[in-house]
Amino acid sequence: QVEVIDLYYLHRWDKGVPIEESAGAMSRLVEQGKVRALGLSEVSAATLRRAHAVHPIAAVQSEYSLWSRNVEIGVLQACQEIGAALVAFSPTARAFLTGTLRDVSTFDAKDIRRGMPRFYPEHYAANLKLLDGYARIAMDAGCSMAQLSLAWVLSRGEQVVALPGTTSTAHLEENLGADSVVLDPATLLR
Repeated sequence: QVEVIDLYYLHRWDKGVPIEESAGAMSRLVEQGKVRALGLSEVSAATLRRAHAVHPIAAVQSEYSLWSRNVEIGVLQACQEIGAALVAFSPTARAFLTGTLRDVSTFDAKDIRRGMPRFYPEHYAANLKLLDGYARIAMDAGCSMAQLSLAWVLSRGEQVVALPGTTSTAHLEENLGADSVVLDPATLLR
């Protein structure tokens, strides 16, 4: 019962269809008054610019965290240049940076992380060793590990929006606390 969609994403670009054609089709929804703004998901900087040349792109959704920084190769800068928001999904690195995920063998059979090499048991053991230093940074900053992760993502630019997932009210409240975490340059460098 929604009359107008605020932000309509092309969630997965079909590379068999030129992005200009997809952006053009979506722009007609804006012209018809069905959609207010357009977004793309997980595209390169070049693809973003090509789509934006057809119709303004308001947001790009991509994975972004201390653990997944591919958007820094060009997408983040392209978003800044065209005035688009970067909607960072998995800003806590799929729970890794919360410090609560210690045993990947407990993943449900349908958990997408089971297929990601960084979560394979032999790799995850090595990755867990890196968390101790990260936990010290959070402690020194006076926040939880999840809050540190979110605050870092939010520090990347005014156009960056963190999109954390949560399964509990307690985690939601913890996540919201990241908004009050101020990271000084020394902490960001660490």
